Amino acid sequence: ERYKTAIERGITRQELQELLPPGGARNGIDCAMWDLEAKEKNTRVWEGIGLTLKPVETIYTLSSDTPQRMADEALRCSWAKQLKLKLNASEPAEKLLAVRTARPDAELIIDANSSWSSYMLDQIADTLSSAKVQLLEQPLPSTENHLLTNLDYPIPICADESFQSSKDLSTLSEYFDVFNVKLDKCGGLTDALEIARWCKKNNKKLLVGNMLGSSLAMAPGFVVAQYSDWIDLDGPLLQKNDVDPAIHFDDVKMTPPEQELWG
Repeated sequence: ERYKTAIERGITRQELQELLPPGGARNGIDCAMWDLEAKEKNTRVWEGIGLTLKPVETIYTLSSDTPQRMADEALRCSWAKQLKLKLNASEPAEKLLAVRTARPDAELIIDANSSWSSYMLDQIADTLSSAKVQLLEQPLPSTENHLLTNLDYPIPICADESFQSSKDLSTLSEYFDVFNVKLDKCGGLTDALEIARWCKKNNKKLLVGNMLGSSLAMAPGFVVAQYSDWIDLDGPLLQKNDVDPAIHFDDVKMTPPEQELWG
């Protein structure tokens, strides 16, 4: 509401980055501006930035539960080739090994959501390696990022809660190998593309993530997915209802959004 007049009068996406801080409000406006421009020009967002949008496969998330229940859920979704395991400080090794035993074929990543201690991170390293975990998201609280400096760890470590927007990249680069870009955090597609460019230039890997949401929330993330090493856009699969028209999911395979939806 504070900036309504300025936005309605007409500003550029770059001016929007200066007007509003990173977060959900700027994300909504930024992605709407991308959509409006594409519709006015009768083109698609990705064509305007020189991309050909390809179908992608999303990671599927398993919530933290007992080891047996997580293993059962992993078996139930045998159609998902990549699984993200939400593992807090309660029995993370037991839960991981239960899922790995149930799904020896799956590619696994772990999201610890800042819940581990540095001692636990050290103790579980061999287990992560033997279970062939591909990625570990945010094991430590943001206040302990310094403990990751020059850490010789067998699994790439990804910034999530520690990381919001492109302004954080330079200060976090010595701690993390991978960055989880979420549009609701960084404030839209404009900043997400800046993050993708920075990661490519600085030999860092990229995970495009989500904070739940409908297909409309995932559609701009689909563009970022074209630059990403890991794709976590399963929000609509975890919800009862979706918008219409929705992104089409064939199990975890996603097709590009229709113009009526976004972009």
